[in-house]
Amino acid sequence: MSIKPAAIAGQVVLYGAFAAFIGFFATNPRYQHIPPDHSLVKLSLAHFGDRECRKRTPEELQKLPPNMRAPLECPRERSALSIEMDIDGKSVYKGIIQPTGLSKDGISTVYRRFELPAGEHQLAVRMSDNVREPGFKYVKEDKVTLKPAQVLVIDFNPDKGGLFFQ
Repeated sequence: MSIKPAAIAGQVVLYGAFAAFIGFFATNPRYQHIPPDHSLVKLSLAHFGDRECRKRTPEELQKLPPNMRAPLECPRERSALSIEMDIDGKSVYKGIIQPTGLSKDGISTVYRRFELPAGEHQLAVRMSDNVREPGFKYVKEDKVTLKPAQVLVIDFNPDKGGLFFQ
C-alpha cells in the first residue's frame, strides 16, 4: 500500500493552513491588560479575623473537670474584617469581609483592582480584624509614584507589621 502524492500534498496544505490559523490567533487581536498610560493597584489580602476570647471566673474554673480548666474560653467563630481604602483622599472601597467555613472559622479574603493614571497618588488603607472593637488596628498611608503599566499590590502580613505596599 503506497501513499499517493495527492494525499501528501493535501495533508501539507491542510496542516499548513491549521498552523497559519493558530499562528495568527496567537498574536492577534492584541490583548492590552491596561491602557499604556495607566497603572494598576490591587488590594489583595487574606487574614484570619480575631477571636472573642473571655477569661473564665474562678467559680467557672472550679465547676470544670481538672483537665478542662483552661483560663480562656474562645469560641470557634472568627470576627469579620473591616477594610477601607482611599485613593487621593476619595473613598474607593469599604467592606466587611466575612470569614469562610461552615462555622465561620476560616480565613477572610478580599481582592479588588483599581486602574489609575500613572503618576503620584496618595494611598490610605485601614483594616480591623475585630469588628466589635472601634477604630482600625492596622493603618498604612503612603504617597506612591506609579509608572505606566506598573502593578502595585496591597497585601497583609502580620510578621511584616501588617499592611504593606509592594
